[in-house]
Amino acid sequence: MAYRKIEQYDDNVTKQLSECYKTIIASTGEDPQREGLLKTPERAAKAFQFATQGYEQDAVAILNSARFKEDISEMVIVKDIELYSMCEHHLHPFYGKAHVAYIPNGYITGLSKIARVVDVYARRLQVQERLTTQILGAIKESLNPLGVAVVIEAKHLCMMVRGVQKQNSVTTTSSFDGEFLNNHITRNEFLKLISANLD
Repeated sequence: MAYRKIEQYDDNVTKQLSECYKTIIASTGEDPQREGLLKTPERAAKAFQFATQGYEQDAVAILNSARFKEDISEMVIVKDIELYSMCEHHLHPFYGKAHVAYIPNGYITGLSKIARVVDVYARRLQVQERLTTQILGAIKESLNPLGVAVVIEAKHLCMMVRGVQKQNSVTTTSSFDGEFLNNHITRNEFLKLISANLD
């Protein structure tokens, strides 16, 4: 299945999740029948489905839907791709930016498709480390490029609003393949081009 935004929600899933959220609200000591909370379980159920819609999408299919033959081998970078995901350990959001580069090997893809691939994997229950490698893997599988590089910077609410409560901490992860892994000059060029974002 290619990229799609949720416009209609599965009624059965919405109902099941709503009941779960109603139980959660009640377990805190709140009254789920209170006016301000009456529609909260359904809203939360739909929000959760939206936040996890990536399970219904195929990143490689998205890239292949705009795959064009081009005889170029210069680095292509799409940086500052906003991402919003959810920590699978605490179900708290994390958010930040992804910087993605690849060196074509006969094929390129639409630039927006790279951003969509980030969304596909971000809209799942995630850890940042896996998210980084999944984005790289999809680009590698679809385009078979000479190299791929992915760097993600993100803030995690599970560290900010609970636990150690460190509001200013930023987590950076990276994954490199091909020329970016084996050629330090190529890797350094990529890192220099995105370095304004990593200070």
